Amino acid sequence: MTFDEICALARQRKAEMPEGSGTTELFRKGPHAIGKKLVEEAGESWMAARYETLDDLALELSQVLYYVAVMMAEKGLTEKEVYEKL
Repeated sequence: MTFDEICALARQRKAEMPEGSGTTELFRKGPHAIGKKLVEEAGESWMAARYETLDDLALELSQVLYYVAVMMAEKGLTEKEVYEKL
């Protein structure tokens, strides 16, 4: 899955708000809750890089990317707007 596909998935979940979804719960709670989740996953990535396997690190980083996409969907930020800052 590419980052663009992850972003599309996050936008779809925001539009559909599927019941029972953790992502739906985050969207309902807003940017503060999404930000806390993003920071949590970033911290877990750091710890995985220090003390765990590359597979563990890959999992944690994939979650960081997902929650970045969720925040972007929450705030209506496009990939193009982010890519322009790279």
